[in-house]
Amino acid sequence: MRIAITSDNHFDVNRLDVDETLKNQAEYLSQQNVGLYLIAGDLFNDFTKSLAYVQNLQNELGSQTLVKFIAGNHDMVHGVTFEELESQLDNSYLHNQYFDVPETDWRVIGNNGWYDYSFADNVKGKTIANFETWKRAYWIDGSIKQPMSDGERMGLVLDETTQQLKTAQEAQKRVLYFTHFVPRRNYIRYAPEGNLWNMSNAYMGSAKLGQVLEQFEVNKVIFGHMHIHPAPQQFEKTTYYNQSVGYYTKRIKEWQNDTFLAEWRSRLVFFDL
Repeated sequence: MRIAITSDNHFDVNRLDVDETLKNQAEYLSQQNVGLYLIAGDLFNDFTKSLAYVQNLQNELGSQTLVKFIAGNHDMVHGVTFEELESQLDNSYLHNQYFDVPETDWRVIGNNGWYDYSFADNVKGKTIANFETWKRAYWIDGSIKQPMSDGERMGLVLDETTQQLKTAQEAQKRVLYFTHFVPRRNYIRYAPEGNLWNMSNAYMGSAKLGQVLEQFEVNKVIFGHMHIHPAPQQFEKTTYYNQSVGYYTKRIKEWQNDTFLAEWRSRLVFFDL
């Protein structure tokens, strides 16, 4: 089965014609004989719109291509509760779920992920309370409601991931794991001391996730959230990929191509499993 993976399409921020873009994406995926299309979060700033897009894309593609997604922080801002995010609310939603690739020993495991402020440990003198206050004041996630702290939520991610990987190991499966947030410090961008960007690193992810993934010798890990363009990188026996599309607005221009479709195509990664 041919698998294609993307993340951080940000349809609303990029002010795209969703219906037209969806049809063009479906046409390209069909041309590439993609059997499974994975989206690692951040489609819209509203989960209901993200889910509707996935369902409409699935209808456009038909049975030739399955579409599965997880939620990024932007998807969580509106239209969904924490409890819903932790539930099996749609067949296309793969958070804390898995999909076994037919006629292979490959298992795809999805988890939205989260963060624990550990990537901002270079910011001197800041407490957990300081990071919580800064998040509410300046970060989009400040409007996301949850019944626990960020550290506890990251702990839940680690527990879910560990259980999923134990189950995969018992079934003798090779694993492709996809998540939204950053699982390794190597990808974090640090600014000179005093730069506010160092505070925002608190909300990027957690190195603890990468440690778990490498402990279980996960084969492939895909993440988003940071709009970067790294080459695939192997640590221990695990290869990491980031396939974010990112923003192209008047203020922020992250694309390396002139159009969204060209950027999206160039950022796709394909696996023949």
